[in-house]
Amino acid sequence: MNIVLLSGGSGKRLWPLSNDVRSKQFIKIFHKPSDEMQDQAANSASDEAYESMVQRVYRQIKAVDPTATVTIATSKSQVSAIHNQLGENVGISVEPCRRDTFPAIALATAYLHDVMGVPEEEAVVVCPVDPYVEKDYFESLKKLWELAQAGAANLTLMGIDPTYPSEKYGYIIPTGKEQVAKVDTFKEKPDAATAQKYIDAGGLWNGGVFAYKLKYVLERAHELIDFTDYQDLFHKYDTLTKISFDYAVVEHEKDIAVLRFQGQWKDLGTWNTLTEAMEESCIGDVRLNETCKDVHAINELGIPILGMGLKNLVIAASPDGILVSDKEQSSYIKPYVDAIDQQIMFAEKSWGSFRVLDVKPESMTIQVTLNPGHGMNYHSHERRDEVWTVIAGKGKAVLDGVEQKVNVGDVIRMPAGCKHTVYAETELQIIEVQLGIDISVSDKKKHEL
Repeated sequence: MNIVLLSGGSGKRLWPLSNDVRSKQFIKIFHKPSDEMQDQAANSASDEAYESMVQRVYRQIKAVDPTATVTIATSKSQVSAIHNQLGENVGISVEPCRRDTFPAIALATAYLHDVMGVPEEEAVVVCPVDPYVEKDYFESLKKLWELAQAGAANLTLMGIDPTYPSEKYGYIIPTGKEQVAKVDTFKEKPDAATAQKYIDAGGLWNGGVFAYKLKYVLERAHELIDFTDYQDLFHKYDTLTKISFDYAVVEHEKDIAVLRFQGQWKDLGTWNTLTEAMEESCIGDVRLNETCKDVHAINELGIPILGMGLKNLVIAASPDGILVSDKEQSSYIKPYVDAIDQQIMFAEKSWGSFRVLDVKPESMTIQVTLNPGHGMNYHSHERRDEVWTVIAGKGKAVLDGVEQKVNVGDVIRMPAGCKHTVYAETELQIIEVQLGIDISVSDKKKHEL
């Protein structure tokens, strides 16, 4: 099975645990399966008990189809986090900028065909990266892929059996009530009363899941965009019109089938819905007294949170900020977060992660964690000095071409212009102090080592 996972989002609605580079799909709040924890204990020193949405979905796909080819369509800002959480072998179709779902899917389809060598007659399933679902959902995805491969229709969609008259989703109206039926029409997001009428007529939620043969979308893309191949499309990407796949393709297609899905399906897009999927009410150092009721809290800080007499609240604490909100009110968070202007305080990279500890006008202090076997790019800075203090682990550093071992307690000084990198033999933790009058992420020049 070929599957493309659409990974987007800016992380506004789940602030402060998400930000512009750490969207909701990368937040680790789900318990890992017990067998995976046993394997990890045997093979790694890490004792992480949680996994993110993207890790959970990737694991579930491989459990249903170990041979599945998974490609993630995403922005440049998320690539490092994806490699950090899924490893280097997952396929990634990188969008140079945001252009909505049709350009993203066209680019990913061209990537599969031109870069990965997938034949035009092969089918692919496209779905969001962040649904909260169980095994039966991925079994249905495989069935969807099989229907597309067999040519059941030009497009084959998954329709979610609605559990209530939602105003958040569009509706698919099939011609019959069979498990697989032709699609009669689509309806935009309605009000509650209209949604109930759609449900009474057999309508299904449109969960943004569909399958097709590569040839179909490639031909549609060539009709709408002037390009020759993947590389040409990639270079022209910033000139493309922003348009959704539904508007560009689905609404113009007459030959569409829908596969009915009747299992659990949740869109965890707000704090309120996310807490419904949490297996325990508190993650991290959180203490609630016995009078607290219906409180969920996630604490990523190294200090305790104490709650007393709280009702129907969500609490989230990270280096980016602290949220204390009534659960119902939490869905209105976005405009308030938009008004907060600060740099990103935590991010996962392909080599590990960093956390900003302190910011002053002419200095910044960061805790850097490198995963075993990984290292930074060989680079230099023109407008700042850096000082590294190793606080855990061991590895090696390279300064202006000279290699040296590094261990706990070592202090390494790098003046502006010094080319440097560090590699981790074990998990390596470093306190990095940046010193200068113009500290900026843009002040970084990469070099060949």
